Amino acid sequence: MALEEYRTEFPVTKNLIWLNHAAIGPLVKPAAEAMTRFSEDSRDFASMRYEEWVETQQALRRATARLINSTSSEIALLKNTSEGLATVAMGLDWRAGDKIVAFREEFPANQYPWQRLASKGVTIEWLSATDPLDRIDEAAKGARLLTLSFVQFLSGHRADLNAIGEICHRRGTIFVVDAIQGLGVFPLDVRRARIGALAADGHKWMCGPEGCAIFYISPELQEQVEPMEFGWTNTASSEDYGKRDLTLRPDAGRYECGTLNTIGCYGLRAAMEFLLEVGVDRIGPKVQALGDQIASVVRQLDYEVLGERTAANGAGIVSFRKAGVDSTELVARLARQRIVTAARAGWVRASPHFYITEQEIETMLTSL
Repeated sequence: MALEEYRTEFPVTKNLIWLNHAAIGPLVKPAAEAMTRFSEDSRDFASMRYEEWVETQQALRRATARLINSTSSEIALLKNTSEGLATVAMGLDWRAGDKIVAFREEFPANQYPWQRLASKGVTIEWLSATDPLDRIDEAAKGARLLTLSFVQFLSGHRADLNAIGEICHRRGTIFVVDAIQGLGVFPLDVRRARIGALAADGHKWMCGPEGCAIFYISPELQEQVEPMEFGWTNTASSEDYGKRDLTLRPDAGRYECGTLNTIGCYGLRAAMEFLLEVGVDRIGPKVQALGDQIASVVRQLDYEVLGERTAANGAGIVSFRKAGVDSTELVARLARQRIVTAARAGWVRASPHFYITEQEIETMLTSL
């Protein structure tokens, strides 16, 4: 199918021009339908089809593994991106003098867990996401861990994960990635990028529900990271309710401490399988082109664009502002015209997905 034909899977287009996927994306129709089916079945038959629930969770792990080139045994299902990042931050055996490399532009979810390690004597070297690779290479020397977003939440800067992962591998540094602003839009290969751990919730660019996230962690790192929370499903004997054995599960499931968000798993599985059908290799160029369209025209309208977009680092996020223009009021004015963007730190942030048309972008730009 041509990309344009998938637009019917996004009923939000009947009501709004949704340019806010960097916040919360609309549910794609297959996700909404899967969650409705589960809800109605649970209403009418309680848990009679529990085996199907478990299979759906396994199918979500398999779909995630296809998306990022891992195995399902390396995937845990968590509540959100923050939980995945915090699992690594709190689960490693930190020593005084350990160093972390982090980036100033990060969303708080990828700053706060690491900052709390100061009490253990851990130091952070702060870089900019736009620093050159040789600067990152120098900082990674002697660092135990480097943590970075695939795409920055405000500037939309897309990192070269493969190059940075190679640096981390050479330096013996654990590579942790917050993938929420890029996963589902741009190809990501955890093997090629030598990623140790990765977390992403499904409610942004994957067009799934809130409160259901995927967490990848390599087998090597599983041996180093203790579960942050501990409950009955962390253990290898979780299906034997009479057993009291604390032996951990032999896979990433050791980081799941209890009942999962089953209805969320139904939705995220359907959303992820939809994206795999469309093809991430086709989605990325379209999203990048829409972002380029916004950036080009707002500059012509004398708006300042945050960051420098290139073919290598551009993504679906474009933030812009103009002296004398209140960004919050501009976002509100656009919303009154059913054009949804976001006000962030004094900037107007637009973030279109692949089903948005060039004409809709033009409508937004004309309204500026």
